Amino acid sequence: MREFIVEADGGSRGNPGPAGYGAVVIDAVTGETLAERAEYIGIATNNVAEYRGLVAGLRAAHELDPAARVRVRMDSKLVVEQLSGRWKIKHPDMKPLAAEAARVFPPDRITYEWMPREQNKHADRLANEAMDAGRRGEQWSPSASTAELLTPGSAAPLQGRGELRDQPPQTRTRTTPGGEAAKADADARAARNVATPAPSTGWGATPDMGAPTTFVLLRHGETPLTPQKRFSGSGGTDPSLSDVGREQAERVAAALAARGTVQAIVASPLTRTRQTAAAVAACLGLDVAIEDGLRETDFGAWEGLTFAEVQERYPEDLKTWLASPKAEPTGGGESFAATARRIASTRDKLIASYAGRTVLLVSHVTPIKSLVRLAIGAPPESLYRMELSAASLSAVAYYADGNASLRLFNDTSHLR
Repeated sequence: MREFIVEADGGSRGNPGPAGYGAVVIDAVTGETLAERAEYIGIATNNVAEYRGLVAGLRAAHELDPAARVRVRMDSKLVVEQLSGRWKIKHPDMKPLAAEAARVFPPDRITYEWMPREQNKHADRLANEAMDAGRRGEQWSPSASTAELLTPGSAAPLQGRGELRDQPPQTRTRTTPGGEAAKADADARAARNVATPAPSTGWGATPDMGAPTTFVLLRHGETPLTPQKRFSGSGGTDPSLSDVGREQAERVAAALAARGTVQAIVASPLTRTRQTAAAVAACLGLDVAIEDGLRETDFGAWEGLTFAEVQERYPEDLKTWLASPKAEPTGGGESFAATARRIASTRDKLIASYAGRTVLLVSHVTPIKSLVRLAIGAPPESLYRMELSAASLSAVAYYADGNASLRLFNDTSHLR
């Protein structure tokens, strides 16, 4: 009985956002790569993409030998634990995918094991190739560096630019002798995994991809509610800057003028951000554009309250809110998940409008943290682990290939 190793991964740039998966089937004895699959699947979550990658990998293994034993290796603790039967599957989107995966091989011929993310590079690369292809309006196809390894007639024809995204995933299968295949596979993977030159320091262009679109992220200056640590979102009293906040705005304006890199200013519509942006605009000689998508989260009935007051008045609602980014504050406020979707849409719109320029975005705690989180691919709970001071500066650069680079976070040196 043959034994295969299936390694699978999936990703979403936005979660949910443009998503894709990758899967590889490996001979457990020789270590030879037998098949690769990848597909851009449109807008989906990380978990859906991971499950889709698993199903594709299992199907590829079944096509090679339906009587084989299979060891699945993934860096998704969720998928591994759920399909091992140790965790319950509660999410409605996961249940049909888990059932589909369970039907490919009999349960006594398949095992699941978790591995660290850094060991899942092959499937991760395929998933990113699929997402990159989707960004170009294509489906994934084998790269030129491995075209010579395709077995005639075993792989689907290559797809060109502009073809439909709902076509079946492409597959490439290798049947060269073990030693030659291993060497060719290693060479091909090395060719595709050459490190991209690190972005230059500061807010400027990189020579390999041209000028990125750079967002310099400025949290507004203090209001009377800031030092009291009260919830102050878009559904509250819309406070103005305090005397301290106005001084902070002047200091950050002078710092940005000294750097001389900001080419445009966009601000949230709330009073405190417009006042902060106006101070910078007066110093730089620029106009301020207002973007509603940069507004703060609406904290519903919690507006104006401290954390302790919310905990006292709405303990169960607060507990639920802290446990899930989909939970809304009491009184119909905005969930962090909804904020993230709004921010991702606003980010894409601003990147298109200010391509290749350096833009100051004057916003609030949650929008800025969300932009940082999305840029580095961090989970939603990372919002609780970031400190973002009043009048602080952060910066994210967005490149033509779809990648992002966090260049600065929570800089307050200009305030000292």
